[in-house]
Amino acid sequence: MCELRIQAHVAEHGFGGFWHPGLGQEGVQAGAVAALGRDDYLLYAHRGLGYAVAKGMSLTEVFGDLLARSTGSTGGKGAGIAHFCDPSVGVLGEGGTLGSGFVVGAGVGMSIRLRRSDQVCAIFFGDGAASRGTWHEAALEASVRKLPLVWICENNGWALSRPFNAQSPTENVADRAAAYGVPGVIVDGQDAIAVFDATQLAVQRARAGEGPTLIEAKTVRVRGHYEGDQQHYRDDRADAEDLDRDPVEILRRRIDAGRASELDAKVSAEVNAAFEEALAAPRAEAEEIIFMDVYA
Repeated sequence: MCELRIQAHVAEHGFGGFWHPGLGQEGVQAGAVAALGRDDYLLYAHRGLGYAVAKGMSLTEVFGDLLARSTGSTGGKGAGIAHFCDPSVGVLGEGGTLGSGFVVGAGVGMSIRLRRSDQVCAIFFGDGAASRGTWHEAALEASVRKLPLVWICENNGWALSRPFNAQSPTENVADRAAAYGVPGVIVDGQDAIAVFDATQLAVQRARAGEGPTLIEAKTVRVRGHYEGDQQHYRDDRADAEDLDRDPVEILRRRIDAGRASELDAKVSAEVNAAFEEALAAPRAEAEEIIFMDVYA
């Protein structure tokens, strides 16, 4: 619902930045985050906003960040590629470059270890970011120290406009886990329950002091890299839009039809109300964007 509301707004009004839609990947985000506790940490990827919503962030704040409103969780500074942040529910934000979450996550894991907490940190990333050097640096450190991390790769088969098989010498991202002595798990990312089950096992393992797990969720990028991307490089768009592989529809089929309709109405009302509230809020002022929260 959130994704569709943003898509409709962009189609009608345009967008002052780049919105990277998460349609098709909601099952990975919702399923994995559901396996985390409220005080567990989350470093999310750049596609969609299922992470923040599933972790319990205010919809009004999330939409406020997207729309550059001062009521957003970051005061509207993260418009476009939204940078949500709500430490009260463990959402730590996103780095300015893809792949920076790996090393930040390793640092979070060290913090958990030093504080003797039983918390866990989940780190989401795409198949493109899996090729960054930061992954290897963080993976080595985390595996040696058995840090309480869960890496979750949303492999939608595309690094922007480059297919996965043209950027990776291995068939799966999960194959790389063996090099660091940690489990590599492959799961159907369109099945939110399957993702939840895999993540729950990884979280239990991390809490028990057994170290990180790499989960690769095979998923589908329905829309372009950003909203408005013409995708001339792509010939699988019809397959991507197949409703039989829509994670929302797959989950819906497991729910009683009457209950599903009731949930649809309730969620639609909540999403629309939050979006309109965010839209009516004042835009972030230039002085606030430039000077607030800047440290020397």
